[in-house]
Formats: sequence, C-alpha cells, structure tokens
Amino acid sequence: MTTTANLISVLKEELKSAHMTYADLAQKLGMAESSVKRMLAKGDMPLSRIDAICGALKMDFAELAQRVADSQPLLAELTLTQEKAVVADKKLLLVAICVLSQWTLEQITSNYRLDEPEGIKYLAQLDRIGIIELRPLNRYRLKLAKAFRWRPHGPVMNFFRENALQDYFSGGFDKDDESLVLVHGSISKSLAPAFVERLQRVAQDFAQQHQADQKLADQHREGYTLLLAMRSWEFEVFTRFRR
Repeated sequence: MTTTANLISVLKEELKSAHMTYADLAQKLGMAESSVKRMLAKGDMPLSRIDAICGALKMDFAELAQRVADSQPLLAELTLTQEKAVVADKKLLLVAICVLSQWTLEQITSNYRLDEPEGIKYLAQLDRIGIIELRPLNRYRLKLAKAFRWRPHGPVMNFFRENALQDYFSGGFDKDDESLVLVHGSISKSLAPAFVERLQRVAQDFAQQHQADQKLADQHREGYTLLLAMRSWEFEVFTRFRR
C-alpha cells in the first residue's frame, strides 16, 4: 500500500536526482527553507502539498505513485495465505507459473486453453494476491525477487510433491541439454552450508539468465525446470536394514 511516508521518501530521492536543493524547492513553493526541511523530515503532509512538490519537479502524482510502487522491496517468499490462494485454482497456478517466466498474456492464451477474458481474470487475481502489479494493456510488474522460492512445506510445494515429482523424474534426462546427478557422501557438517550456498547461487544464475534472455525470440528459447536439492537423507528401504 502506498503511504504518505513512502511518497515523501521517493520525493526526496527525486529532489536529489533533479539536483534541487531545499532552498530551490522552498522558492518554488513560496515557503521558508526551514519549513520545507521540517515538512519533509516529518514524513507527513497534505496531498495538496505533495501535488505542489510534484509540480516543482515537473512530474504528476500518478508518476510519483508508480515510482513508489517500483521502489517497494520484492518478495522472496509468499505467505501461507497467498500460496493457498494460488493452489486453490489449478488454472490460477498455471498462470502464476507463467508470470514467473515473464510470459505475456498473449503467450499464455496462445499456448494454453485460456481465452483472453480468462487470462485477464487470473492476472487480476494474481494482482490481488500480491504476486504481480497489473498495469494498463494487461502488462504487469512481477513483485517477486530473483531469489524467490515457494515455501518449503507450503501449499505449492506440497502440490508439486503430490502431483509433479513422479512426472518430472520419469524423464530420461538423456539429452545433451539435460542432466540428472545423484551423489551421496559423508562430509563435515560445517561444510554442508557452503554447498547449499553454491546451489543457491546456481539457482540465482539460472534466474538471472532467464531474465536476460527474455529479449530473445520465442524460437530461440526453451522452457527448462531446474531442480536443486541437498539434505541429510537415507532411502527408507535402506533404513530398514539399520541396526
């Protein structure tokens, strides 16, 4: 939610970007410099005053509100309530996965049996849930960080454990651009977090490359699912033989 404090914080940044001093702003507003300083430091002022500052910066309120939205921190994880809402409708989950891949509405409706009104409806739902910010012409801004992950024991991961893991691992992993590696070993417990960090870096590299390649034409891109895992584990069948 956009608050007055958020608006004022962005206005301060805009003042710096415009190389405008408090004295310059005070002159444009017809106020004393000390009053301007107190007003901005307080973090609260009437919207009419915010409009006046926008005018001094040659920007409108809508543009300011958009700057505030763009400056909000991205989500690394959804809440339990948000994830429950996503898995409550399988088509909504499908659209959520598509927006994670930065698909346009046209790409979604041309690849899946969803018409445009349905696609718009699901984008609007994802906006209400907080995954995207829906913009004019059915464009959107993803509100999830590059390091975003589903909750480890949340509704979405539980859904994929129950419905998708067997399908995923049933593949041959025998193509040049596929790989399945299973490694077991005993290492120092103190070193294990370092390996987990490396896995996380690989996931981030994959996510960043995905972002960078969005400029490529569809025929030059292919959809991949990278699955990384590491845990202290023994196959249950083997555990039965333990003394």
